[in-house]
Amino acid sequence: MIKQIAAFGEVMMRLQVPGYELLTQANSLNYSFSGTGVNVASSLSRFGHNGLLITTLPANAVGDAAEVYLRKLGLSTTAIMRSGHYIGMYFLENGFGARPSRVTYSNRLESSFNTAPKGTYNYEEIAKQADMVHFCGITLAMNDSVRQHMKDLARTVKANGGIVVFDCNYRPSLWGQDGYEKAKPHYEEMLHYADIVMMNEKDAIFLLGMHTAHESRMEQLTELIPVVAASYGITIVAGTHRTINGDNTNSLIGYMYKDQTFTFSKKRTFSVYDRIGAGDAYTSGILHGEISSFTSEKTVEFAATAAMLAHTIVGDTPMSLEDDILRAMTESMSDVER
Repeated sequence: MIKQIAAFGEVMMRLQVPGYELLTQANSLNYSFSGTGVNVASSLSRFGHNGLLITTLPANAVGDAAEVYLRKLGLSTTAIMRSGHYIGMYFLENGFGARPSRVTYSNRLESSFNTAPKGTYNYEEIAKQADMVHFCGITLAMNDSVRQHMKDLARTVKANGGIVVFDCNYRPSLWGQDGYEKAKPHYEEMLHYADIVMMNEKDAIFLLGMHTAHESRMEQLTELIPVVAASYGITIVAGTHRTINGDNTNSLIGYMYKDQTFTFSKKRTFSVYDRIGAGDAYTSGILHGEISSFTSEKTVEFAATAAMLAHTIVGDTPMSLEDDILRAMTESMSDVER
């Protein structure tokens, strides 16, 4: 069944250094537009749903370029507001071998999205349009005004019978000193609104202050996530465990907790071409599986495969179609498809 799926979040300009050069070496940059909400909603539009982005872009040529780019991704722009002068930017240096990729943010706090005043968004109208709305912890970290927009919209969606999706996505650099303490009350409020949550045991321990005597991540996960789901009335909790291997490959296991039962994907090991946005691909896979009434086993395998494929495609935004993912779930790798 085709659904209208909205995402609330900032659109950012991605400025990528070509190849594996450092910013100090490069003299050109490739730009595109992205953001967690962009990635999730556009990925779901590729799966056949209607993707709607709720954001504010600058009222200038940069905002025009961003809006055109979003339409190319298949997103509806009817809930995009235009005001202000700035868009948040980040510079990406691709990692290689022992050197990790590096993201440097610029001009974010002054962006049109982060300075949008009260009354910018029509929460009631959005809640009537959308069957499901996605929110992200990165957005929650911005400032009190953005947090209020986010909470008011989530509350309205919930009151109108829509599904609230919340991805914890905690970023220490955005919250600053004593970040977990600052973030906790805001995360708790969003968890009370949420029906589907993306998180793992680290979020439960550090964000929510939960305690466990277990040392292994898997034991911590299976102990704490059911408590989180029961405490906040969450229908589904999902996430991944990632391992970075000595040969520079990554391994990933996806999980989903639903109906008081854990379901895990097979372990996938793969080389990484572009790391950014893979978590959003996993989220979109979980949401598509739920909307499409997949079994829990198929949903988590679909999501993990979507995340794996996202690592093989340049750019933040997942580009795989449903058929691409289903085929990768069942077929071995080939050199050329003919």
